[in-house]
Amino acid sequence: MTDQTRILLVEDHVFTRDGLRTTLNLQPDLHVTLEARSGEEALELLEGHTVDVAVVDIGLPGIDGIETAAQIKRRWPETRIVMLTAHNLREEVFASLASGADAYCLKSDKPALLLLGIRSAAAGSAYLDPQVAHHVLGGVRAPEAGSPLTPRELDVLRLIADGQGNKEIAAALDVSVGTVKLHVQEILVKLQASDRTQAAVKALRQGLL
Repeated sequence: MTDQTRILLVEDHVFTRDGLRTTLNLQPDLHVTLEARSGEEALELLEGHTVDVAVVDIGLPGIDGIETAAQIKRRWPETRIVMLTAHNLREEVFASLASGADAYCLKSDKPALLLLGIRSAAAGSAYLDPQVAHHVLGGVRAPEAGSPLTPRELDVLRLIADGQGNKEIAAALDVSVGTVKLHVQEILVKLQASDRTQAAVKALRQGLL
């Protein structure tokens, strides 16, 4: 049916993926046309196929869901993105939105809310799970006085200065690697640094660390 919303389902857990596929395919206006177990597989599939909406689990093996969403938006900007996660974390909400996601849904939601998120995204609207909407409505935390960086960006920068890589920083701050990458990008822009080392040196010279 040409009036169905074509969906790419990106989920590494087989039972979760099977349940989502069944739920979505029971809807007359939705159809899962592609499935992937990783971000890499999803990007490979999209090279030869077109979908309307990609439903992406945030906690994927390899490149995580946030980075997968960012790459999909960069390469296929017309594809709408629905992020699916088990976590209600402020950093992941903002990182998902920064990656280009159009909707953010929790796995603990009732199916009706996930369907609402997918349909909203397909229609060109944004959707946030009610449990996480307050993160956005509350706004971003104010930066420390005299610093161009937010408190969380300073946390990331301190760990960079300690020689930590993205995976170690993600583990220390209990966020995804994709979230860390987005923080690093913001730090480089704000400090006008070309790389992580230069950012740490500039921050030390400016008394930010």
